[in-house]
Amino acid sequence: MHATSESAVQALARELDVSTTAAGILVKRGYSDRELAARFLDPKLAHLTPPNAMKDRAEAASRIARAVKSREPIAIFGDYDADGVTSSALMTDVLRALGGQVTTLLADRFGGGYGFSDPALGRVVDTGATLLITCDCGTSDHPRLHEAKRRGIDVIVIDHHRVPDEPLPALAFLNPHRPECGFAYKGLASVGLALSICAAVRAELGVALDLRNWLDLVALGTIADVAPLDGDNRALVRAGLASLGRGTRPGTRALGEIVNPSFGAITGEDVAFRFAPRINAPGRLKKPDLALALLLSTSHHEARALAAELDQLCDERKKLDRAILAEAEEMLKDPAIAALPVIVLAKESWHPGVVGIAAGRLASKYGKPTIIASIEATTARGSVRGPAGFTLYSALSRCKDALQSFGGHEAAAGVHIEPSRIDSFRERFAEACVALGATTPRPVSFAPEAVLEAGDDPRRVHLDLERFEPCGQGNVAPLLEVRGRVLTTRVMKEAHLAVEVEHGSGRLRAFGYDLAASAPPAGASVRVVGRLRRDDYRGNGAVEIRMVEIEAI
Repeated sequence: MHATSESAVQALARELDVSTTAAGILVKRGYSDRELAARFLDPKLAHLTPPNAMKDRAEAASRIARAVKSREPIAIFGDYDADGVTSSALMTDVLRALGGQVTTLLADRFGGGYGFSDPALGRVVDTGATLLITCDCGTSDHPRLHEAKRRGIDVIVIDHHRVPDEPLPALAFLNPHRPECGFAYKGLASVGLALSICAAVRAELGVALDLRNWLDLVALGTIADVAPLDGDNRALVRAGLASLGRGTRPGTRALGEIVNPSFGAITGEDVAFRFAPRINAPGRLKKPDLALALLLSTSHHEARALAAELDQLCDERKKLDRAILAEAEEMLKDPAIAALPVIVLAKESWHPGVVGIAAGRLASKYGKPTIIASIEATTARGSVRGPAGFTLYSALSRCKDALQSFGGHEAAAGVHIEPSRIDSFRERFAEACVALGATTPRPVSFAPEAVLEAGDDPRRVHLDLERFEPCGQGNVAPLLEVRGRVLTTRVMKEAHLAVEVEHGSGRLRAFGYDLAASAPPAGASVRVVGRLRRDDYRGNGAVEIRMVEIEAI
């Protein structure tokens, strides 16, 4: 580190009263200014971007408020993933609290599929609603929106997906990515947009209602949708995680008691890997209504029963996921397929609700744009995932004539392919991806941001780094490097590794999944890379390092 950088780190550490390790990471991330760093460490709802410049926000609030006051039947229609479910639950709960007459419907992966489909329109019409609010869908559903308008239904679309060139036939279209939208922060998930619209409706009605009570849903949907955890999202999710930890909502508390029986502070990682998969599981395997019912439940007894059912579905999903991955790995042994800069695989027996998870795992492992598809009678339904930063939607656009249909955004998408054209499409997709820079796999990087020096107390550093939460997309949890002598080493379940490393005058426990092959002998000098986390087993403020890499030095 240069002398200037070193002095900046020391000055920031003193000014903010944080460890030099934490201050060094802040400086590396561009927060060398004390005020900027303090705002990052302690984001507040008061710092949220003023919403008045959001296109169509005022029109949407006025129409919804009118419907609430006149007791019009309102239909809310949401997508089947966690962002759609949480935004629908939030909108439903708030409008009912304001006196609205609301019926809530969700997309059905197996009965109409993604978005506001023809069957979905029929279901909305059957409710008798005169106002429809779509959550996390609707952006690309022009024909159904036209038909809803023809039938006398006003439509408000709340979505954050890619904006089409053709104007949307809706009374109001809330999407910060619209070119004409002046709202400065573009990273809100649909659930964050739903909260903003509800705030506008509350103001329009002149009702005192504390919307902080719904921030737990904002945290769930935002993290689950892998939205960037910066700017407004950082403040919203930080407050939402605190709300989740308090456990005031029966549904989220019941889910929290399953994923973490001790129930306490909730992190972004907890939501991403424990809460979100269970919210998503019903929509993947059957109907997402179970997840909606859980989030809207007011009974602790009912919530516990629903949470247990979601947990069971999540276990079932994991088994299906493992089976798909095992078969996909076998297919990748074919040299002709393995040599390509993309992965495109399909099979009849693969569950269409799970292929997205498998695609994400393979894309992460191999660093290639990946499509995993389930073959049905006349179509193969596939999910598209890729290495971080790769423009998937642009790649699909280059070969759209080889597809039956596609949709989504640059980070994740879905496709329909004629089964007989899968092999030829694989070649076309490879060409498109190469043209956009996918010539070689992108390896996973484990470059640490800082060294945990011998003079740094790991417990103090961990407390400082907890203030970096929420961590996830756009704000990764800091990776640290520890160098020291191995005191003990232990292989667990033939695959995992636990070691104790000498650190300063004490010892630091480190654990890593699937690192048994790298097990060092006692006495060896090693370099460990990983993330500090609470050691719940030992308790009393103890911390450990969750390893991603260990090597002898």
